[in-house]
Amino acid sequence: MCGIAGLCNFRGDGQQNMERMKRRMILRGPNASGTWSLENGSVIFGHQRLSIVDLSENGAQPMVSHSGRLVMTYNGEIYNYHELAERLLKEGKVTAFRGSSDTEVLLEAIEAYGIEKALRFCKGMFALGVFDKKTGTITLARDRAGEKPLYYGFVNGAFVFASDIACFREIDDFHNPVNTQVLNLYFTHGYIPAPYSIYEDIWKLTPGCIMTVAAPYTPNTLEQMRAHERHYWSMMDAAKHGQEHPFKGSETEAADELERLLKESIRGQMVADVPVGAFLSAGIDSSTVVALMQTLAPGKVRTFTIGMEDPKYNEADTAAEIAAYLGTEHTELYISEQDAKAVIPSLTGMFGEPFADSSQIPTYLVSRMTREHVTVSLSGDAGDELFCGYKSYESVSRIWGKMAGIPLPLRKTLGDVLLHTPLAGRQVLRDKGHLLAAEGPIDVNRIQQTILDPLVLQIAASDKTACSVMEELPQNYLGEVNHEMMLLDMMMYHPDDILTKVDRTGMAVSLETRVPFLDRDVMEYAWTLPISYLRDGAVGKKVLREVLYRHVPKQMMDRPKKGFSIPIRKWLQEPEMRAWAESLLDLSQIKNDCYLNPKTVQKIWREFTEQGIWRPQIWYLLMFQQWLREVN
Repeated sequence: MCGIAGLCNFRGDGQQNMERMKRRMILRGPNASGTWSLENGSVIFGHQRLSIVDLSENGAQPMVSHSGRLVMTYNGEIYNYHELAERLLKEGKVTAFRGSSDTEVLLEAIEAYGIEKALRFCKGMFALGVFDKKTGTITLARDRAGEKPLYYGFVNGAFVFASDIACFREIDDFHNPVNTQVLNLYFTHGYIPAPYSIYEDIWKLTPGCIMTVAAPYTPNTLEQMRAHERHYWSMMDAAKHGQEHPFKGSETEAADELERLLKESIRGQMVADVPVGAFLSAGIDSSTVVALMQTLAPGKVRTFTIGMEDPKYNEADTAAEIAAYLGTEHTELYISEQDAKAVIPSLTGMFGEPFADSSQIPTYLVSRMTREHVTVSLSGDAGDELFCGYKSYESVSRIWGKMAGIPLPLRKTLGDVLLHTPLAGRQVLRDKGHLLAAEGPIDVNRIQQTILDPLVLQIAASDKTACSVMEELPQNYLGEVNHEMMLLDMMMYHPDDILTKVDRTGMAVSLETRVPFLDRDVMEYAWTLPISYLRDGAVGKKVLREVLYRHVPKQMMDRPKKGFSIPIRKWLQEPEMRAWAESLLDLSQIKNDCYLNPKTVQKIWREFTEQGIWRPQIWYLLMFQQWLREVN
């Protein structure tokens, strides 16, 4: 994994600015640094390399194609690049390769077949920028699921892109204002969903998309820029196609096929010229990945777990039992409360923009420990989203199941009655009144996250809210509630929260993380599975469990899941952390900043400190304020 950057039409010392941009993301690529520029300096590409495959200079970037026409700066891994290389050689597109890197193979494939055809063939995680000297165009692309970040936009009239949004703050006279229209989204979810970022005129490229822009790369609006996007792969299309062409075999046959596909994915993701290991919690997902890794590895797989001193949050003992049963070379580290708290001041620097999933803290700690032993680590992320693991799916399904048979106009009328009855002061009646107006399961989810707690949308001073995937995804698109929720998560929560957390914390210690469940074939297959193969009442991931139980005894896995949690609520009740929080929530400073509603912030904090009412928005507020203090 690496860090990439581009600076185009910059008026000033482009080379000097690119060097600062690269230094900002040196932890993404500490092994080597490279810069390429047009002779007139109008296009400059930068690269920071974390060497994983072909550690020689033959894998150095930015890389120029054999013909000299294309230049690429690329972050990621193509797992099936050997197959692609053989195809290029067989068809005479390339007579020989200089080295053995996937970068060279990918670049030659893009020149030989065009970027859409090349990326459709590739299995991997990536973000890249390609300059075509012949056409004068720059093409950006991002992997199917959004594993690798790619920000782009305009700074002082220059077209820019980078792996880390903080790179743009290194550009001379950067003054892009905070995009106040995304603050309601942030305070609802705890992250800023694509295509938005915290800054105006800076955006995230949508997963599965290619964007081509032509010189002179003049500033445009988001709508104009997205008009240049085209999908080479779509999560929505994959889900729709899968549900329209369901798997026809038995549940056992479904587990057989899933195990085959996962082994193929894991086999490809274990390939590297550096040491490889895996995160191991006590959960179904990471245990499945490790179990299958061990069946494929010639020796012992290296596994890593962190434990917590508080037994309510500790799963290290169970993970150690699983590791012992599978025969892995297991490493665990027990962390104290002080270890976890010590991470908080560095979070802003890791993420570059406000981000508030508190499991970012243990994820960083396990990444830091893992990096002491290996350079690449596989994870079990996406198991819940692809195989119906979250309990919230069952909740939304139950609520929508009670409402779906009642015509929407009648439900809205009933809801209006409940909201305006003299008894509407009762929270339960107000909640039911709002939920009855839902147009579909995604709307149920939206109402639960925003309307049922009116303070959420009152935190930001601006009442304008950018439109997210939650509003754009058609209601009842797939016709089955659980699949609707899984699709929503795969399009927003998973890339913009889970994958962001894993990428940024891993890159903060120069650790490459790989996610076998996000293999193209695994994802497309998962969408073909009927809900009866995924969920049985409150128990999800049925087919995935069947695969795991072939390798690990069921009784070893059937224990309550504690999760990767941090007791933020408890911490903030202690004097030291409370003082830190109250310094960030200083009302005079909030009034001067003009981003938040001081009265709402004060109400949320007082309800917590005086009445014990906890909202996740408290952590969201603290991470926003810490970010704002640091960048200012």
